[in-house]
Formats: sequence, C-alpha cells, structure tokens
Amino acid sequence: MKRFIITALALLRVVAASDAAGFNSAYTAPGTFPTSAFASYYNDPTATSAQVQPVVSDPVTHKIFPEFLTDPENFPKNDTVDPHPLPPKASSAQLLELALAQIKSIVTNPAIANDTCAQCLASLEVAKFLALAAPEQGPDLTIALCEYFDYSTAPSTCALDYERNSIGAVFTQIVSFADVGGYDGQLICANQFSSCPVPPTAPLNLTGWFAKPKPNPLPPPKQPSGERLKVLHVSDVHIDPRYATGAEANCSDYMCCRTNVFNVDSPNVTLVPAPRYGSYLCDTPLSLLTSVMQAIPSLSGTEETGFAFSLFTGDITPHDPDNQYSRAFVEYSEIVVYEMFKRFLGPAPVYVTIGNHDTYNQFQMSTYTIGGYLSKQYNWLYEHISSMWLYEGWLPENITDFARTHYAAYTVQRTDGLRIISLDTNLCELNYFSYINATEPDPYGIMRFLTDELQDAEDTGDRVWIIGHVLSGWDGGAAQLNPSNLCDVDRFSPHVIANIFYGHTHEDQLSIFYANNGTVMNAENALAVSWIAPSITPLTNLNSGFRVYEVDSATFDIVDSHTWKSLVNEFPELDGQTQLGPTYTYEYSAREAYGQNITWGENDPLNATWWHLVTEQMEINSTLVETFNTYQGKSSAMTTPCTGECIPAKICYIRSGSASLAYQNCAAGYGSVQG
Repeated sequence: MKRFIITALALLRVVAASDAAGFNSAYTAPGTFPTSAFASYYNDPTATSAQVQPVVSDPVTHKIFPEFLTDPENFPKNDTVDPHPLPPKASSAQLLELALAQIKSIVTNPAIANDTCAQCLASLEVAKFLALAAPEQGPDLTIALCEYFDYSTAPSTCALDYERNSIGAVFTQIVSFADVGGYDGQLICANQFSSCPVPPTAPLNLTGWFAKPKPNPLPPPKQPSGERLKVLHVSDVHIDPRYATGAEANCSDYMCCRTNVFNVDSPNVTLVPAPRYGSYLCDTPLSLLTSVMQAIPSLSGTEETGFAFSLFTGDITPHDPDNQYSRAFVEYSEIVVYEMFKRFLGPAPVYVTIGNHDTYNQFQMSTYTIGGYLSKQYNWLYEHISSMWLYEGWLPENITDFARTHYAAYTVQRTDGLRIISLDTNLCELNYFSYINATEPDPYGIMRFLTDELQDAEDTGDRVWIIGHVLSGWDGGAAQLNPSNLCDVDRFSPHVIANIFYGHTHEDQLSIFYANNGTVMNAENALAVSWIAPSITPLTNLNSGFRVYEVDSATFDIVDSHTWKSLVNEFPELDGQTQLGPTYTYEYSAREAYGQNITWGENDPLNATWWHLVTEQMEINSTLVETFNTYQGKSSAMTTPCTGECIPAKICYIRSGSASLAYQNCAAGYGSVQG
C-alpha cells in the first residue's frame, strides 16, 4: 500500500509539471532500482542499504568481471595484474649519446639561456647519472663535451687530456660521488667553468674541536740562545728529464724545450733554441738542478758543516699534461731529485712534503672516506715516497710506516725541542676530490691530525714548524675556502707554532695569520707567518732561486732570511762552452730589505708582529711594495710592475693567512708577477 501511494504521488508531480505544449520541466525517478537493467546481480538489487552490484560480462572477451572489482568493501587497492611496461634498457653507448644530447639541450634551452649556473648544475646531474649507470662512458662524455664547448684548441687535445688514462677517469669518479645538485656542484661550476658564483665559506664550528682551551696566560716564551742555525728551504724543483737543448723555448703550447712542440708562427724552424741551462717557459733541466745544488753549500757557507736540516716543500716533476705522465715517470723523478739532495746537501735530514705535481694523476689525492678500492688508489705514491725518505735516512721507519697510510703526512719530534709536522696540503687544494662533501672543512682528517699533534706539542713544550706545499692563503686562488678557513692557527700561536712553510706559486711570498681569524689585523693580533719559497724552476717567466734561514736554536724563530737567484735571461750566453755554468747571486736579506724603518732588536725574530709592521710601512711608502714585487719574481726581467690597485692588493694578500680571508677582503688579479 505504501509503495502504491509513493508511485501515485510521483505521477501526479510529473503531470503537474507539464505545460500546455506537452513539455515536462521536472521528473522524479522511481525509488526502486529497475531490475531489468541487468540480467543478474551479485547482491539484491532492491536493497536500500547498498549500491547495486550487477554481474557484467565483456561482450568482446566473454569474461565476467568478478564481484571484488567493484565491491565497496573489498575492491583491490593495488593492481598487480595488468602490465605496466618500462622502456627498454639503454645500452652503455646509448646512455652516452643521450647524456650528451641532454646536456646540449640544457645549454640551448631558452628558458635558462641567461642562467649559466643553472645550466651547469643541470648538466652535472646528467653527467652524474651517466657516471653511475655506465661509468666506462664517463671519459668519453668528458671528451665529447670538451669538443662541443671548444675547451681545447683541437679535438685531438681533448682526447689526450680527458681520456680514461688521463684525467677522464678522475672526473667520472668526482661526479659520481659529489652532491652535484648542491654545494659541491656549485663549487665545481664556479672553479672549473666560471659559470656559478663561488659559494660562501661554510660557517666554522669549532665546538669540541680542541681538547683543551688555549692557556691563559700563555706559558713564558722560550729564551733565545743566540746561536743561529742555518736551514735551507727549496721548493718546486720540477725536474724535466725530457728537456731537449736546442728545442723550441718559445712554443705555443708548453711544455716548451721539448722536441714535440713548436711555435705556430714558425712550425718548421726553431725561433728560440732552448739553452742548455733552462729558459723562462720551461722546467728545470738536469744541468740547472746540478748547478743550484753545487751553488747552495758554497753560497750558504755550509760546505764543511752542512745545514742543521733542510726543507723541501714539494713539486718534483715537470708540468707535463697527464697523458705524458705515468707512475714510473713520477718515481723516476723522485729518485733523481732526492739523490741530488742527498749528494749535495750533506748528512742532515731533508724534511719533505708532497706537491701537487708529485703524483699521477697530477693534483689528485682521493679521500679514504669514499670507501672501497678507489679510496686507496694513490697509496702507491705514499708507499714509494715514504720508502724513499727512509732509504735516504731522513726519517725513521716508524714515521714512514705512518706516512704510507696517512696521505704521506708525518710528524718528527726532534731532540732539540723542535717538532716538524708535514702535511699533504694538496688535499685542501683545487684537487678534484676536494669537491666531494665540500662543505666539510676536513674531509681527509688532515686538520684533525695537525690539531692533535699541536696539542701534544703544547703538552710537551715543543716548538713546531709546519710544512706543506699548497699555501693556505695569499690571494685566495690556491686553496679551497672551507679547508683553509679551518687553518686557523689562533689556538696554538704564538707559543707553539713558530713558523709555517709553503711552496707551489714559484714566487717569493708571505702571509700573516691573526687572532680571531683576522677580524682585527694589527701588530698585537699578528700570531704566525707562512713563508712561501721561491722556486728552482724558471717556469713561468721567473728566475731560479732558493732561500736559507738563520734560526735561533732555542726558540726556532727566524732571525733573518736570505735569498739567492740566477738570471735565466743570461743562460743563452752559456751555450757552446763548458768553462762556466749559471751564476747564483745574493738577492736580499729580509731584515735589511724591509726593516729599515722598524725599531727592532738585532736578534729579535722576523715574526708575525714584525711582518705586520712591514705592511704598515708599505702603506706609508709604496716603494716598499715595489721592492716586494721585484723579489716576488726573483728579480726576473719578465716581472710585471705593481702600481695602482696592485699596491693595496699585495698588502691585503700578505695579511691573508687563509684563502677565505683573501677572497673576502682583497682585490683579485694581482697575486702573481708571472706574465
């Protein structure tokens, strides 16, 4: 009866909604499901508590769809039946082709045409994918990109420079491990391609870094003995066993003074024959190395006594492209140079540090933290070079055993109260592996080693000399910003660290460290000095030189520094005869050259305070900067003058113990005198 009433009411509504033309403006559907709509059902189609679940048959396949396909309570939540095809796996060669095409598309995309940083970062992401998916194709991608972007003068040079047996394998490793979409990638794009701004120096957190606070007050300083030791400092030998007398010395693509190079303006006729003893665009021939080794004892007055000890701050091999390098060539060069040191410098030890040209591949030192076999790929170098130090009698076996597994770093606690700490500072340099985890200031643990050794030296009352190759400061162009920012000597200066010694630039330079990481630069806050030695090699446009320090035997402060030079532009006059070789002449005393207007005791050290006073004199009298500039190039005829903006820039470099300070404070472009 109830159903009848509802149906009748609905019919009345339809009729009522009709107009005179017979159109209906409304309709109310019946409340019952029309069971005739489907042949059969999984549930009662007249029920009011659930939706109808009809049985549906596919007229094409004649399959009946199961109830659970649409059952509101039990329908499938994850389809595992239907196929979800993936694209076919690309071959290694296809991946290379696609990666190259993708990078070309990125750099030609008009949406980011004016954003070279975005282009570079996106391209690195593509390269990273290829390095992980098909690492054997990484070097080929590098070669192809070199050719596409015209990074080299000829495609053949790209192949030589970036093949797997050259630097291509290293690049592949770096992009595979680095965070190329973040800080690491931006640093790579900034330093290698100049396409991104240099990322800011990461905030330095020294919480918990030091085992003990700095003593306050400091322990009383050691009293000078008045006895002066003579210590030799040589750097950047760059011996060239392949130097060819008479070959082109003014070539278009060095290394010059080689039979396989020429000047493009005269490819068949030599324009400038390589002199027997060396030239400005060439590394050190054996004849020049022999000459300087003969000169050193005579000029320093150590023929009978020898030196107290000597420092060699690295770079043994020539500036060859990587494709002309090999392990055997590196080991050969090591042996030649070390044997020359041993033969001519006397029995006292030579304390050595590794240069960026002392390995193969050049500049490269992988970090142990990447793990696996790649982490120890350069251990052959550490093992060989430390074995040579043991063989020459410069270090005992327990120290060389440590060095061979710690990036050739070591410490020597001498019996006279001086501790020598040798660091492989190439690890903090623009070594490509330093781009991995670049926000970490000490990825190699080398600064942890140094800090622990300095703490031990403080506890035992030792004075410390630190030696490395790549400088931490000067103009900011040599070292990575984050690691050099950690090279803060405040905690252990001036009572522990007496002096720091570097090489690398080939030039006669110097940097001062200040308290509080250089926030206030004055004489009171000057703490330590890094001495950057002139090179034996004439490359590039420099004279050959070396340095001898007068050192107080108790404090191990430097009382004076003496530098000698040989004029390379006079070497051609020595050809064709055997009576005379190169002449090394006294160039200057640091005390006499820079201290004329500074009130300083005769035996007072040339410490950080003295050198800061020198920079104040430079601000007053710019001719002192010009003098510094002349000596920086070892009085080379090719040295470029320092005028205008160069003058305050040079003073700023001297006051920059870390690269981050130089980058932050100093005008760029005046760091070198090499034309």
